[in-house]
Amino acid sequence: MNEAQFKIQHRKLKKVQLLGRIIFVFIGAVLEAVALEIFLVPNGIIDGGIVGISIMLSHISGIKLGLFLFVLNLPFFFFGYKQMGKTFTITSISAVTILSIFTTLFTPVPGFTNDPLLAAVFGGVILGIGVGLVIRYGGSSDGTEILAVLFNKFSPFSVGETVMFFNIIILGTAGFVFGWNHAMYSLIAYFIAFKMIDITIEGLESSRSVWIISSKPVDIGDALNDRLGRGITYLNGEGAYSGDDKQVIFTVITRLEEAKLKSIVDDIDPGAFLAVGDIHDVKGGNFKKRNIH
Repeated sequence: MNEAQFKIQHRKLKKVQLLGRIIFVFIGAVLEAVALEIFLVPNGIIDGGIVGISIMLSHISGIKLGLFLFVLNLPFFFFGYKQMGKTFTITSISAVTILSIFTTLFTPVPGFTNDPLLAAVFGGVILGIGVGLVIRYGGSSDGTEILAVLFNKFSPFSVGETVMFFNIIILGTAGFVFGWNHAMYSLIAYFIAFKMIDITIEGLESSRSVWIISSKPVDIGDALNDRLGRGITYLNGEGAYSGDDKQVIFTVITRLEEAKLKSIVDDIDPGAFLAVGDIHDVKGGNFKKRNIH
């Protein structure tokens, strides 16, 4: 392949990636609108962040929710432009615009259920998937995170702590607007949505990093390579107390393979040191699914 052909192929790939981003951000924003207007709002249940504030203001004023979502979110994305970049800002504004339009379109649609618990559970699931899709493909549909990033410059609190603080205040305020039962249902919906966001971004088969220190590193490495089909890396280490040279086995597996890996290690060296940690992204190398046996 010559340079000209490579450039054409690269441009086509970028266009396909851009189209995929647009489609999934659109789907995510529409799912958010479905969760809000067909499950949560009809039952007096709110989300955290700017969305929660918008729901309460809409309830108090009678003005359509979509208008508040657009007006309250937009300034934060403009203020956060320098910190987040052009692509993130454009994607986020697009997501907020789609969310605002579809919440307005779905307003006349009757709620799917009158049971607040069912609404909290299923609304939280759908909302979490929608928000997760928007985030996974490079945007955000709520300006709270942007506000937290800006606030972080002038405060000792992390972005996560700031977001949590804002949401506690917002969800607590819901008790005065909709009643405390609805505030508690809102907490259920918020927790479910939070977990679904993680699952949507990371996938059901989230990855694990594994560190193993054993007196039989080659035996364990060969078994993991053969039975899990995972690439193995040997690292040279030294015990701080004993001063002995040690070989450390490093590999990356999926969540579904964790039990099998522990079984393999226990069979070969029950006294091996094993550390397993969550990782958010894996790319390249020999990280392709193969049969477990």
